[in-house]
Amino acid sequence: MDSNISTYSTLLTLEPLGISPLHILPVFMFGMLTYCAILFFNITLLLTIVLKQKLHKPMHILLLNMAINDITGASALFPQIMTSMLSQNTSVTYSACYVQAFLIHLYGTGTFLILIAMAYDRYIAICCPLKYHALMSTNNLLKIIITVWTIDFTVIGLLLGLSYRQEICSTRTVDPFCNNPSLLKLICGDIRMNNYYGLSLTALLHILTLFIMLFTYIQILITCVSTGKRQSDAKSKAIQTCGTHLVVYLCLEFISLFAIISHRFPNVSQSIRGTIAAYFMIFPPFLNPLIYGLKTKEIRQNGTVLFCTKISQS
Repeated sequence: MDSNISTYSTLLTLEPLGISPLHILPVFMFGMLTYCAILFFNITLLLTIVLKQKLHKPMHILLLNMAINDITGASALFPQIMTSMLSQNTSVTYSACYVQAFLIHLYGTGTFLILIAMAYDRYIAICCPLKYHALMSTNNLLKIIITVWTIDFTVIGLLLGLSYRQEICSTRTVDPFCNNPSLLKLICGDIRMNNYYGLSLTALLHILTLFIMLFTYIQILITCVSTGKRQSDAKSKAIQTCGTHLVVYLCLEFISLFAIISHRFPNVSQSIRGTIAAYFMIFPPFLNPLIYGLKTKEIRQNGTVLFCTKISQS
């Protein structure tokens, strides 16, 4: 490896995807279709909520923020991956790599923070229905959203800021896209502070999310079961309220933890690590608008009306 490479105007070489020339075009087409589908589903969800006054409710506004977050994450990954695949050029400038890493980590942390806010909203709606309008007023909702994005930008800005423009001894990353663990492996000097902060942030985020999710779901389940309705209705309501939310969260938890921890074990295959990390960037933005949008009757009906209206006017 070269040593003491200037970080200014430096080109980094990303790990190639390892796709054979015969498969590049089919994979590229599949990737573009996936990206277009992600944009279509999330923008449709976003426009439906924005344009329909009756959907300006706390849960739907939080869904709008999730759609924005998902578009950010997908747009940080797909254009770079697709361009590199088609051109067979895996070079990226140092600054552009950090921008991509910032957006990717912003998306990852934002996903968990928004899920926490959504779990809190559902907890108040089901367990404290009489206090819902007071606790989830417009002002309180705005405070929640500002807090989520402020925490997201602050912790990720500090995470990437600790390593930005430090002296590097290599220009080849270990992943096909830029992220903080890959960038840290390029640095020559002491990165203990970066590791301490990164590990503390990861532990705090996942422990806090897990605690809040378990607490809210248990309370929701208890409330549903203890209502005066039939037992089957209560269980059905609890499953419908928590089931999809919990499945999405558990998938995110497993995939993100594996992607983070795998960088600490050199024996883990780079292809496996890259694939798992890519899943975290692809499946949630694709599935979230379908799970939370289509499963919500109000959004599904208003989205259909909006879509049919636009078609009839064109």
